[in-house]
Amino acid sequence: MRYVIIGNSAAGVGAVEGIRKVTQSGEITVISNEPHHTYSRPLISYLLQGKADESKMKYRSDSFCEDNNCTLLFNTVTKIDVGTKQFTLQSGENLPYDKLLVATGSSPFVPPIKGLDSVEDRFTFMSLDDAKLLDSKLAPTKKVLIIGAGLIGLKCAEGILARVGGITVIDLAPRILSSILDDGGAEMVQKHLESKGIEFKLSSSVEQFEVNTAVLNGGEKIDFDILVLAVGVRPNVTLLKDIAEIDKGIIVNAKSETSCPDIYAAGDCTQSIDVSDGQSKVMALLPNSYMQGEAAGINMAGGEELKTVAAIPMNAIGFFGMKVITAGNYIGEVYSQESENAYKRLFFSDNRLNGYIIIGEVEKAGIYTALIRDGTPLDSIDFRLICENPGLMAFTKDVRKLKLGGFEHDFIS
Repeated sequence: MRYVIIGNSAAGVGAVEGIRKVTQSGEITVISNEPHHTYSRPLISYLLQGKADESKMKYRSDSFCEDNNCTLLFNTVTKIDVGTKQFTLQSGENLPYDKLLVATGSSPFVPPIKGLDSVEDRFTFMSLDDAKLLDSKLAPTKKVLIIGAGLIGLKCAEGILARVGGITVIDLAPRILSSILDDGGAEMVQKHLESKGIEFKLSSSVEQFEVNTAVLNGGEKIDFDILVLAVGVRPNVTLLKDIAEIDKGIIVNAKSETSCPDIYAAGDCTQSIDVSDGQSKVMALLPNSYMQGEAAGINMAGGEELKTVAAIPMNAIGFFGMKVITAGNYIGEVYSQESENAYKRLFFSDNRLNGYIIIGEVEKAGIYTALIRDGTPLDSIDFRLICENPGLMAFTKDVRKLKLGGFEHDFIS
């Protein structure tokens, strides 16, 4: 059996490990268009911050391929031929596959802004190479303009703040992290970032660039030395165009199967069902990517118990010590807790927890995530206790025993 995995990040790693959970036989070929050992993309900001080096960024050990008896090729796949079950490399080779996984991730979206080409030091911020290029231009006297107040833009700001003369972040939305925070949560995180010296221009956009000056939609002009584009990402779906069903991302089922036989897809390039609301969407998140990849690998290898993924939107991130965790969707009734250093919103309806936003005291957020992913009926637990103080005491005795592996201490019985 010839297994081919296109992509060497979380989903690709998950697929290798999924295959090897089922069988030690069969050839596994992993193809990477980046000339690096597999690494954790969320850590690139810590590389610039000096909190991590390239060795600490590795997603798996140096011996990963040897340990799992797989071959890593640094190349790019340009075409897949489902009729002959072959794929073409940029180097011109045609190679066969029996089972194939597309884990091609996503690419930065570069908005068509007038005069953008006149900006010499402009960067995106998604890959290790992006971080290295940006790193080479940082200096204490330089002013940085970041377009995009989402996760990528703000992690970039955190990573470089101590190494530049100032940072201004622009976003068309009226609040930062608009895709994952509500107004109250966004205000709390924004104040924290402003206290560190980051300036924001919200409900604003760049109309045009005049070399190293950005002209905003309201007429204001901002001078800068370095530009970072962090507007968003687009799933890399081109390889399966006219081969498998594609919407915004490659459509996959809970087993990571595409609509084309023997071709699977996983990670940021895919679109799958969000179990928190039943909607099909792109969920470009590392935990989901790994789980999708693992499911693909197990299913590609014919695992007796076909692996499925219960995917939900999740984010766990920190900014200068402030921790933020979100999951699910924000519909239904709301339970709120708020203090000077902590913020909690739980969203629920129809006897289910739909989603949450937690800032500050995030240590037990995993209990809420499990309630969403499992679809736990709220009338089967002490939901009020869970809201105020998440812990196993809110569950029934039988559920506690199950979660504790069949063992339960007398003091919680």
